[in-house]
Amino acid sequence: MLELNRPDRKQERFYNGVFALILINLILFMLDQVLPLQFLYLNHARPVWYQFFTSMFLHANWAHLSGNLFFLYIFGKLVEEEEGILGVVASYLVTGLGANLLSVLLQPGATLSLGASGAVFGLFVVSVLLKLSWSWRKILEVLILGQFVIQQVVTELQQVGLQDGVNRIAHIGGALAGVALIMGLRRLTHDKRIDSQL
Repeated sequence: MLELNRPDRKQERFYNGVFALILINLILFMLDQVLPLQFLYLNHARPVWYQFFTSMFLHANWAHLSGNLFFLYIFGKLVEEEEGILGVVASYLVTGLGANLLSVLLQPGATLSLGASGAVFGLFVVSVLLKLSWSWRKILEVLILGQFVIQQVVTELQQVGLQDGVNRIAHIGGALAGVALIMGLRRLTHDKRIDSQL
């Protein structure tokens, strides 16, 4: 009991951004079971602008949702630790949008897409790239996380032509959007640093 009441105990992290994203995914999944929300799925033949966002919060079934939420929880927390609530939410939205844009560009036709996996693949990449630094702990984290992320992306690339209902183009698009996001932010902060020195 005395251990729990020590004043120097570290404050608990709440990961509000990650839990908000998880909650939105859960609520929309339950609503979709009661009131079909297919108009919010990404229709590749005739996409409507809002579908590029709404589809990344909807899932085909419980297994689809459960797998995505597991990885959102793990990798979203890593991003939120480094960049805060705004960082994890923005990363999810930007990489999910990138996943959906590439998916529509490379898979036109009568296809409906839904799921958070494009955004989750983006979070895979963002979580690793955010940790790149010369600290030995960060290098170890990058090695551990990086090998998993590389394996996932390579597996998706190898299975692109597989007809099993999985939108692997979206997964790759999310990963590429994650790379572009971090490179863009690093370039922006580098340019601001140069401007402030002039």
